[in-house]
Amino acid sequence: MIKNLGSKKLSRTGSHRRAMFSNMATSLFLHEKIETTLVKAKELTSIAEQIITDAKNGRHLEVRRVIKDKEVYKKLFEVIAPRYKERAGGCVRVLKLGQRKGDATEVALVKLV
Repeated sequence: MIKNLGSKKLSRTGSHRRAMFSNMATSLFLHEKIETTLVKAKELTSIAEQIITDAKNGRHLEVRRVIKDKEVYKKLFEVIAPRYKERAGGCVRVLKLGQRKGDATEVALVKLV
């Protein structure tokens, strides 16, 4: 019996999905907000929350597996992790922006709280 393991496939292969969310998380931590589709935004929140938690707990290797950019990696440990040290969770917020003009897809803004 095939079970869905809690994440959406988004019509992509596993390697494409991992690379896409790695790039999206890198952009989120670099700019502290990004605009994307609602479904991708909801999936990105769990990934970003886990990365922030790993950074708060000093797990450098787990963060390095997802964040490849050295500048963002450094910013994550020096700026973002200390900012959320006292916060138990909920560091990422998703705000609905409406529909995209071209294909009427729900668009959302993902930003750090």
